[in-house]
Amino acid sequence: MYLLLIFAVVLLLAVLLSALAHRTVLSTAVLFLVAGFLVGDGVFGLVHVTAQSPVVASLAELALFAVLFTDGMRVGWTDLRAAWRLPGRALGWGLPLTLLVTALLAHYIAGLGWPESLLVGAILAPTDPVFAAALVGNERVPGRLRHLLNVESGVNDGLALPFVVVLLAIAANEDDLHLTTLGTELLLGIAIGIAVPWIAIRLERTRWLAVSPQYLPLNAVAIGLLVLALGQATHANLFLAAFAAGITVATIGHQQREAFEHFGELVAEILKLAALLVFGALLSPAFFADIAGTGWLFAILALVAARPVALWISFLGAKLDLREQLAAMWFGPKGFASVVYGLLLLASGITVAEEAFGLVALTIVLSILLHSSTDVIVARGFGPDLLPAWQQRLETHGRRLLNRRRPQPPEPEPDPPAGRSGNGTA
Repeated sequence: MYLLLIFAVVLLLAVLLSALAHRTVLSTAVLFLVAGFLVGDGVFGLVHVTAQSPVVASLAELALFAVLFTDGMRVGWTDLRAAWRLPGRALGWGLPLTLLVTALLAHYIAGLGWPESLLVGAILAPTDPVFAAALVGNERVPGRLRHLLNVESGVNDGLALPFVVVLLAIAANEDDLHLTTLGTELLLGIAIGIAVPWIAIRLERTRWLAVSPQYLPLNAVAIGLLVLALGQATHANLFLAAFAAGITVATIGHQQREAFEHFGELVAEILKLAALLVFGALLSPAFFADIAGTGWLFAILALVAARPVALWISFLGAKLDLREQLAAMWFGPKGFASVVYGLLLLASGITVAEEAFGLVALTIVLSILLHSSTDVIVARGFGPDLLPAWQQRLETHGRRLLNRRRPQPPEPEPDPPAGRSGNGTA
């Protein structure tokens, strides 16, 4: 009942605090997550949602579609070919290794079976650059590090999706995994994602049609909505369709990409924040209390061991600067795609769905809290001018106080006037 009102209030507060958030450890994502936790059934009870609530599934699906569409636009084929070496290592080696290390932790520490462990690994493998905004969005941070994190996080959501879909079917212990149906849905989603933008952009370039400048940003919106509608009508995989459509627009429609970029990112951000609010409302103090100590140990190791080990192996021989490599190894935040994949897990009805979702949700919460509050701190290592403004003023004031308290050397006596001796006689 109060969901829209609460979201509007928190959004306004986030906007008013956004400048402060960019300079300090304050995080917009944490603000929405905590707000959802407080208004949910576990605390104040203002919002009543469950994993089976229609608003949860619809909002998560729409938000992930928008996020993947804008992610695809961020990494067109031209961008990938221009600087693929480091992102290729992170995706080709880092992603599957992160999945495997996380699965090992889930099996041997949390005690899940191998299918469920691999599923948890696939859900937690994608990363999100939003929780490392001080690095990705700061031009003083080395460009190859920003490019690495941006491209990797933009691509790995879509790459992890087929693993999640197949492993969900395997974990459900179905006699028939319907691999033909799954494969058809995935391929149909890719086909729709490529065909719709290609046809739309080619039509715009004909002599009979043209888009006015004020409507140019809506061109990509119309393409995205058409891809979404066709995907739903044909039961194609919506998320791969969105990702493929974004890449296609970025590759052949540079004008559409530039016109839609800022507007699209704002739309995706609003939907993402709304979904984080709902995700927070699903959590409660009892939810965290029910997680065993082994679950907490798993979540911590999934953050501090799985990705660092995977990327350390991936970057062997890459000659990447140590500081940049450490930053890339740490900033593997579990982002919005993991939230949606976790909700798919919870709604799947598999035997250990709630236990596995508890591990996923705890890891995501810890990741949001840790990564979104340490991006500014890590960014400062790339230059003193990356310090938050309040800390720059504090350190400047401290240096001034120290200089005042430090004893000053005595001033030297002036030299005697020329033409006089030391005893004052001529």
